Amino acid sequence: MVYLNNTTTIRIELEELIAREGINCSQLGRKAGLNAGTVSSILKGNRVMAVDQLDRMTAVLCLPKGHFYEQYIQECMVEAVPNWRRIRPLLYRCVELDKLDCIRQIVNLLMDNLTYSPLLFEAAEFFFKEGKRKAAALLYESVAASERRQYSERLAFCQYRLFTLKLGDDQELNYQAALQFEPFVERLDEIDQLDALRDLANIYRSLRRWDKVNLVAIELGHKAGIQLRLRQQTEVKSQDQKQPSRPLFVYLAFSNLLRGAVCDARGEHEQAIQYNNAYSDLSWVKETDADTQHWIKLYKEWAQANICVSSLMSGNESVLSDYVTYIERNKDELLTGLLNIIKAANCYDFDVDEIIIHFKMEIISYIQEQQQAVGVYTQQTISEQLTRFLYEIAHYYLRRGGYTSGFKYLLDGMKKSSIVNNETFMLKCVRLLERYRDFASNETQEEYQIILKEG
Repeated sequence: MVYLNNTTTIRIELEELIAREGINCSQLGRKAGLNAGTVSSILKGNRVMAVDQLDRMTAVLCLPKGHFYEQYIQECMVEAVPNWRRIRPLLYRCVELDKLDCIRQIVNLLMDNLTYSPLLFEAAEFFFKEGKRKAAALLYESVAASERRQYSERLAFCQYRLFTLKLGDDQELNYQAALQFEPFVERLDEIDQLDALRDLANIYRSLRRWDKVNLVAIELGHKAGIQLRLRQQTEVKSQDQKQPSRPLFVYLAFSNLLRGAVCDARGEHEQAIQYNNAYSDLSWVKETDADTQHWIKLYKEWAQANICVSSLMSGNESVLSDYVTYIERNKDELLTGLLNIIKAANCYDFDVDEIIIHFKMEIISYIQEQQQAVGVYTQQTISEQLTRFLYEIAHYYLRRGGYTSGFKYLLDGMKKSSIVNNETFMLKCVRLLERYRDFASNETQEEYQIILKEG
């Protein structure tokens, strides 16, 4: 709060307004929507000015919202122990106005005192849920810094939130964020660990770090199994028990799904089918609520589809028709399905021209539109799958002599690889283009050089 002394800019500007307009305290009060006595006390420096009152006065002065906040923060927080009830409205107002510098200023003045750590954490959680990502990140970083020697659960949870907030298109930055967060997983609440491991696995999967995916999947399965046994022993859910974001069996099933994906990536398709079968049969799940039935249905469908994929990747072309039917009915699986089909076609020389033509408009849409999370697939996973798909379909056309389409998809793949900072696939695209360079038009080669320079 601000006591307006003789040198306060706000007071001086208010006095100048009164003189310029030829108005009194009552008239100024009416303009600001304040009591005349309140205005008089503020001008005399005898009354604490609240944030709302400061905003009203700022509006009367025809100045931008938050114009005086930097000065206000310094005067508001001169007390040895600043009053949170006074600070909180100012902090929330700064977030509304996206005044990140002011938020930093507030936090820097508070964080020497651990008393404010839980209060700032609570505020960060509110902003996170409201979608105020930058403000939330600032508060989480401050709380984490203040508690770095406390080894607290709150420190670990701040690191979890920061991990999710850092994720974006740049795959190298995503990898660094995952590595920085991973050591904090064990400090989280046992239930929060399940979601954290799931999120880590999704990032490592999008990066094709299969060794990491496998380790995280094993840990996820172990921890989910423990929680399932504990819940079964108590039989009835306690209202006081923290609940995961999804039914517990989903995490165990996801662990098996991930391990199946690892096996497929390693070419161990028979082993992959065993893991897929493990989450296909969920008859042991006792719950019958709608959410449970929804997930059971999803995992049964995914298992059937992934068993088809494992067979397809083993060279079994007979499953292709069933798999196409599946992805046509399940649009969330379309990009994943097309990637698997084209990859198998390249491995075993399948002719999938008709399938590509059938899904031509969907393919164009994937290339032209910004990637978003789809169903259970994160934005990062979708971006990675699209990059690989463009490489595989380019390879498919080039080896079959379809140079116009092949080079077009390959250049698109290079552009996407550059956007997400995927150097591995950029190099694969470069090697593929160089292999077929003699068949590239001058226009293609010019665009190729431009992409290399910009990348």
